[in-house]
Amino acid sequence: MSSPRIKFFLGGFLILAAVVYLIVSSTQASAQYFLTVDELNAKGEGIVGQNVRVSGAILGDSIQYDPQTLTLTFTVAHVPGGNAEIESQGGLAEVLHQAVMDPNRSRLQVIYQGAKPDLMRNEAQAIMTGQMGADGVFHADELLLKCPTKYEEAVPEQANQGN
Repeated sequence: MSSPRIKFFLGGFLILAAVVYLIVSSTQASAQYFLTVDELNAKGEGIVGQNVRVSGAILGDSIQYDPQTLTLTFTVAHVPGGNAEIESQGGLAEVLHQAVMDPNRSRLQVIYQGAKPDLMRNEAQAIMTGQMGADGVFHADELLLKCPTKYEEAVPEQANQGN
């Protein structure tokens, strides 16, 4: 009588172990690094070719777009990665502004193939997924943008319209 019970528990354990293994292996395969520009530059050649995520403040005068080839090139400056540090420095809009204005901040050249996003402008936050090339240029496959100054400037206008 104990033999069928042992087989049942052993079979259940094997199924549970297989499910746990599949969850862990799929999570590790899709995990990506999230780095600041400073962290990416510090990794050096060890990061070349790896799929990573990096964030920085866009320098508006560096934006170049070729509509024929859909090639967008721009430069981003280092911004801190932690929310607590960003808040202690006056919020995201202030951190992005300071990053763009400081010539001593680490910079990263970026190339992206695709349509130019509407929010592509000076002091926007770019969150990019892609690979660092051996040439020191970040080749972005995915580009997400945040432009907090756009929304902060709109709030007072909306508030004044109600008066």
